[in-house]
Amino acid sequence: MKFLVTGGAGFIGSALIRHLIGHSDHSVINVDKLTYAGNLDSLQAALTSDRHLLEVADICDADAVKRIFREHQPDAVFHLAAESHVDRSIDRPAEFVATNVVGTLTLLEAALDYYRGLETSRRGSFRFLHISTDEVFGDLGPDDPAFNEASSYQPSSPYSASKAGSDHLVRAWHRTFGLPILISNCSNNYGPCQFPEKLIPLMIISAINGRELPVYGDGMQIRDWLFVDDHARALTQIMTQGQPGESYNIGGNSERTNIRVVEAICDLLETFAPDKPQGLKQYRDLITRVQDRPGHDRRYAVDGSKIARTLGWTPQENFESGLAATVRWYLDNETWWQRVQDGSYLQWRQQVSGGSHVA
Repeated sequence: MKFLVTGGAGFIGSALIRHLIGHSDHSVINVDKLTYAGNLDSLQAALTSDRHLLEVADICDADAVKRIFREHQPDAVFHLAAESHVDRSIDRPAEFVATNVVGTLTLLEAALDYYRGLETSRRGSFRFLHISTDEVFGDLGPDDPAFNEASSYQPSSPYSASKAGSDHLVRAWHRTFGLPILISNCSNNYGPCQFPEKLIPLMIISAINGRELPVYGDGMQIRDWLFVDDHARALTQIMTQGQPGESYNIGGNSERTNIRVVEAICDLLETFAPDKPQGLKQYRDLITRVQDRPGHDRRYAVDGSKIARTLGWTPQENFESGLAATVRWYLDNETWWQRVQDGSYLQWRQQVSGGSHVA
């Protein structure tokens, strides 16, 4: 199959493309605006494959999106392009509404027009998979059952509100116009190639450089952690085996408090990187409490029983194995994250231009 993947240079998108190129015969049209979060360093193997093509484009650009559908004739769409950092959404909410809501609307309109023009045989297999987040459901109390596909939407941040809005649009395009859609809502992802503003890579990189490890508030916020390669497998199964109109929650079965996650990173570094920065006795000494952010959700937990029951997917990594693999990856790939920190990864933008095709 030929998949159109939006946001394919981002963290989850690049993991999905690496999975598709490395473990299948499918081909990929990668549509990415190459904002700060888009990093082609994460796609080195795919960039040399004749089954990967990059289109540098903004999903809010209706003409560009229509052209991409017309020229490449995809069999299905993985829609991952989104602004996703909660702190940034608090500072600049309009950017999140523009990309996550208006961008999704633009993509849906183009996809529906394309879908209606397909031959009957191709229309039967076309799918539009919208990748969302568990944050649309709000937060849970300590004893509340995990979110399931029927949980009500109660978003807390501009980011989660914008993702909730996009989820509603996708469902409306199925109910009103008959577009064969699928929706996935995942828990917190972690793993290789995650942008260093996120909790786990931020803590790893800060610790090995002897910098403070800032933890919001009491650090007792609980998240369910999902290894990104497991997520890529789940998305592939939903696309190829899921039922149109259905939504699927994807969780890692790994609830942990934020402080416990940071402490676990410190403990792994004691083993993997025992030569600490000068004057540092133990990595845990770097943990520092900072003022909590506004509207900080206390707990997320995802009930993944539906995808396990109907599609046979369960995570292969538990949190201990996944976190160990992640810490090792950042220690072994210093060039990747240093290029992010010094900005040199952005040189990719000078090598490609809007609308250009790069295999």
